[in-house]
Amino acid sequence: MATLIEIEKPLQKLLDQLDKAEHIQNESDVDVSKTIKDLKKKLREKRKEIFENLTAWERVMVSRHPDRPYTLAYINAITGGDFIELHGDRTVKDDKAMVGGLGSIDGQSVMFIGQQKGINTKMRQYRNFGMANPEGYRKALRLMKLAEKFNIPVISLIDTPGAFPGVEAEERGQGEAIARNLMEMAQLSVPIICIIIGEGASGGALGIGIGDKVLMLENSWYSVISPENCSAILWRTWEYKEQAAESLKLTGEDMLKNKLIDGIIKEPIGGAHNDPEETFRTVKEEILKQLKKLKAIEPDKLIEKRIKKFCAMGVTK
Repeated sequence: MATLIEIEKPLQKLLDQLDKAEHIQNESDVDVSKTIKDLKKKLREKRKEIFENLTAWERVMVSRHPDRPYTLAYINAITGGDFIELHGDRTVKDDKAMVGGLGSIDGQSVMFIGQQKGINTKMRQYRNFGMANPEGYRKALRLMKLAEKFNIPVISLIDTPGAFPGVEAEERGQGEAIARNLMEMAQLSVPIICIIIGEGASGGALGIGIGDKVLMLENSWYSVISPENCSAILWRTWEYKEQAAESLKLTGEDMLKNKLIDGIIKEPIGGAHNDPEETFRTVKEEILKQLKKLKAIEPDKLIEKRIKKFCAMGVTK
């Protein structure tokens, strides 16, 4: 049974009716195919009604949906399993919150990098809830430099509540690791495509977020801080998280309007969690489309355009 978050609760009754109808169809000779068809139509219409008018905070909730696909699910689907994960930063250890490796998309070799959240309690602890330590960012940089050496494009899939804020992470140079990634990614001579597939919070997201094309899935968010933490700082409570979400302008539409990203990837009706396979196909098509354009640009021009794009952000007249 699918997990329903608060905004999806109106679907519960229809889902229960559909489940009963399908059970009758499977367990008896009674033909209820028309009923099933009608229920599925009503379900689609209700989902469309709910997801067409989401507030900023509701998009944050959808981005955190427990059934939403994570980085490795995208990589395995897009490559058809033709993926070799690479490990370690060659200094401290292998950060399980940051994954990466070589894969092939329709014959095109690419280097994948991204944060991985866990799919259950045990895996969330193993993956540190998608919050990378400095060695995670250093691993990402090692893989990017390896990709550059062999002229392989980089695909970055971003989904993190932020870089790990622990004392040990700061002791090992969290800020320096992220800052170095920003500098190195700006000057990488191969195409870089960054896609925010879920949460894009703070420097944790930005540490692998410098690209020629920065795209967001429709129900993802990208911001310097989460709505809850913003609310806690400004109002000393999480109660104003909805207001904070609106003020932060963290949705894809807001980010595109402010020229901080290059495009939005549409999700199926009901969100990526409702139809992961369709989402994977859409993301794959977008990656191939963007790669075709970027590969036609000379490396020097690619770097120049990338730097100019990011330097222009936040400039006001």
